[in-house]
Amino acid sequence: MACWGVLASIAGACLLGMVGCQTTLAPAVTGTTAGDNVTDGTETPMILSTTVPGCSVLNTSACELCVSGSHYDNETLLCSCCPEAGHCLFPGACLLCGRGSFQPLAGQQRCLPCAQGFYTNTTGSSLCQSCPPGSFNNATGADTCGNCAPGFFSSQPASTSCNPCPQGAFCNSSSCAQCQICPGGTESLQTASRECTPCRPGMHKSPRQTMCQICTSGFFQTRWGQENCDACPENHYCPSPDVTPILCPSDAFCPKGSTSPGYCMETFFRKAGDTCQLAPVTIALLVIGGGVALLFVILMILRRRRDSDRELAVARAPLLGKERPQGRYYGIPCDAEPVYAGW
Repeated sequence: MACWGVLASIAGACLLGMVGCQTTLAPAVTGTTAGDNVTDGTETPMILSTTVPGCSVLNTSACELCVSGSHYDNETLLCSCCPEAGHCLFPGACLLCGRGSFQPLAGQQRCLPCAQGFYTNTTGSSLCQSCPPGSFNNATGADTCGNCAPGFFSSQPASTSCNPCPQGAFCNSSSCAQCQICPGGTESLQTASRECTPCRPGMHKSPRQTMCQICTSGFFQTRWGQENCDACPENHYCPSPDVTPILCPSDAFCPKGSTSPGYCMETFFRKAGDTCQLAPVTIALLVIGGGVALLFVILMILRRRRDSDRELAVARAPLLGKERPQGRYYGIPCDAEPVYAGW
């Protein structure tokens, strides 16, 4: 057969990546089209055949390139499917997927870009890796992930963005997976804080709190960055939580936790130890006032009694002034006074 006679000469013309054989001196390439944006690495367009790849020494009259995802087999003289995942894209050979792309199946004709939040920094990848916590990726086909900037964090893998640290927390480095709570005596008033600021005098914050708190009434704190406040000591008073306790005046009272001195009422009271006592003038006034009150009560009683007698006299007056009828009883006028007869 002519095919066997010219096999040796045709083998030199059919290069690697082609299936070779011809039965005539004028081979014809049938049904060929240009591949879409497919190159061999040197930016030279390759020609893909729309016919079934591969041929035999008996019935093939053309040399055809192996389609993408397949390679030339020297033993069978046929195009064989790429046996491993991650090998695809270029015709005539099984080439590795580039960085940022992957292919989980064998014999495919294109690579897939990594999704947002995923990346691959090696060639021939069959899958993409998720961005670790503290990093992010918001583009497809990435070969690396970006680190979260100081003041931001990402706590979940495959993050597409970083979140700002909330108030009361901070992150002073890149790639933070979590923000740290400001330690005791410090705070962060804004989001995305890189550091914490100490509490001002007159304020405090425990490690469990997120913001500095004003000292309660009767307490003070004159230093920066404190976790608690001190009670105003005895014999002192603290009008403001951010000032040093003030010594109590000698004529005033200042128990522990006082915000202002307490005074006895002037003129009527005076300080005696820890209490207020009546002044002499107050005692004299009380005595005089008591005497006046007693005299007033006596006068009221006498007046009430006099009024009662007057009312009684008024009630008897009609009875005493009533006229008796004229006449004689036993020879004596009715209105005559009785005379003792000596009986």
